[in-house]
Amino acid sequence: MPEITIVIPAYREEEAIRAVVEETRRVMDETGRSYELLVVDDGSDDGTAEEARRGGARVLAHPYNIGNGAAVKTGIRAARGEILVTLDGDGQHPPEDIPRLLEKMDAYDMAVGARRSGSEASFLRRVANRFYSRFAGYMCRRRIEDLTSGFRAVKTEIAREFLPLLPNTFSSPTTITMAAARSGYSFASVPITARRRAGTSKIRPLRDGSRFLLIIIRIATLFSPLRVFLPVSGIMFLLGLGYGLFKIFVLGTRYGPTSAMLMTVSVVIFMVGLVSEQVAQLRFDRTDTRAGRDETSQPRER
Repeated sequence: MPEITIVIPAYREEEAIRAVVEETRRVMDETGRSYELLVVDDGSDDGTAEEARRGGARVLAHPYNIGNGAAVKTGIRAARGEILVTLDGDGQHPPEDIPRLLEKMDAYDMAVGARRSGSEASFLRRVANRFYSRFAGYMCRRRIEDLTSGFRAVKTEIAREFLPLLPNTFSSPTTITMAAARSGYSFASVPITARRRAGTSKIRPLRDGSRFLLIIIRIATLFSPLRVFLPVSGIMFLLGLGYGLFKIFVLGTRYGPTSAMLMTVSVVIFMVGLVSEQVAQLRFDRTDTRAGRDETSQPRER
């Protein structure tokens, strides 16, 4: 059994995938550690699968395009190694940094390749990633350097633990980072310099950006609901109180039903958050007392 499984999700990456596979194999051969290299072809209609095989990878193929996250999940299910490494198939993640990620796995549960400021990325994407990372850090009460990086190493059993939470889209790195942080797993950030990708990006900033934000909120409500409900409750309470005082002292009228309604709704939202927090804690307690995790599901190679 290999010690390490490297998963490369790919969709229409005929131009770059062979070079990525060959470079990854060269780097891993130099480490002397046992590994397997899986390329998950997400229904490409070009020569991605053939080029990956020529490079020396084992290819798992989706019959049609499902999504980057779905390809990552297929790789997680098929992984035989104790440590799982994921990187993109477009050439932007430098395989020579894989050993630096693996060095962290002796002490940490996950290591994330955090892109430096000099990495190849548009200004808008850098600003958006910084915002998402800060917002997710608040939700998780942990410092997160690069929330959306798909270049990471994680223990395979931990990746499988969160498999049902992972979406089929580009948001799987976001989800697994937040889920691991809120579950108390340790992770380290390894600075990397991302290269210019081959071809055109599959990410659409407006569509996928709003999806990232919704996923951050969804994961937060799953693992720490009060981090979402409490600020909303506080804002509504202050709005109701401020509006009521404004009517009394400035307009010289009565407090009014609007202020009372806002303050009442704020209390309801707080109670819902409190109950949700207890439900989340019960789910964690039940998870922790399970006899073992189901790690028997393995997809077939196509």
